Amino acid sequence: MPERTPEELVTFPKATISRFPLYFRALTEYNHQNIGLVSSEEMAQKVGVTPSQLRKDLSYFGSLGIRGAGYDVAYLLAKIKEILGMDRQRRLGIIGAGRMGMALAGYSGFKQHGLEVLALFDIDRAKWGPVNEQLTVFPLSELAAQREKLGLEIAVLTVPKAEAQKVAELAVEAGFRALWNFAPVRLEVPPEVIVQYEDIVVGVLTLSHHLARKFGT
Repeated sequence: MPERTPEELVTFPKATISRFPLYFRALTEYNHQNIGLVSSEEMAQKVGVTPSQLRKDLSYFGSLGIRGAGYDVAYLLAKIKEILGMDRQRRLGIIGAGRMGMALAGYSGFKQHGLEVLALFDIDRAKWGPVNEQLTVFPLSELAAQREKLGLEIAVLTVPKAEAQKVAELAVEAGFRALWNFAPVRLEVPPEVIVQYEDIVVGVLTLSHHLARKFGT
């Protein structure tokens, strides 16, 4: 058995994990600009956190900063990719071939981050069949079979609120252990199943709150 790295032994706080994608985005931009070193102050300002918070988050990797110079962009980028699982390919299956499901299926940015949509599923017979050369909409009844055949790991739920719990249960029964839920409802799933929630209304209302606080409008 290969020896586990120090990063794999660390349990990162959820709040820290939620900021890693922001750090990844900033570091990717620096890397594309051929910037080799970046200070905690500069990167914190770019991401929108305090320098002390950034240094605390990155301290979980050990001592990565170079005194008087900053952080090695390429090295830190590789570490964050590893923690986010971007060094592995993740295969997604979208349940719900409506507007949102089709929009996500067509999003080209997934592949840049090690993600790939390989199938869609729907109960509507009129939607079944090939979408393009790479994608097909399958009947929801084929969820388990296609998950195994295609090696799907993440089920993306783009279904109405009223159907989300039932669909989540079907996904768990099919063998999925990670759900990305776009329906505005909390799901009841076994403790070993991971759920990531994306609530568009909450996002817009949060933005409205910040707008009111900052500009008084």
